[in-house]
Amino acid sequence: MPEVRRTYDPEFREGAVRIVRETHKPIAQVAEDLGIHPGTLANWVKKDRVKRGESEGLTVDERARLA
Repeated sequence: MPEVRRTYDPEFREGAVRIVRETHKPIAQVAEDLGIHPGTLANWVKKDRVKRGESEGLTVDERARLA
C-alpha cells in the first residue's frame, strides 16, 4: 500500500519548530509527542534555521534545497 502523505497547517509547523527551539528537546521526542515523523520535523527545523540565517552546520546542498 502506498504511503499517505500528510499535510500540516503553517501554525502547527511553526509551533512544532518553536517547541524544539525553545525547549531544546530532541527532535525525535517532540515528534513523538506531536505524532509526526521525526524526519518531517527535522526538515521544518532546518528550514527555520535557514530562514533565520542560522545555517551553520548545514551543507551547501541542504542550504540550497531549504532556501
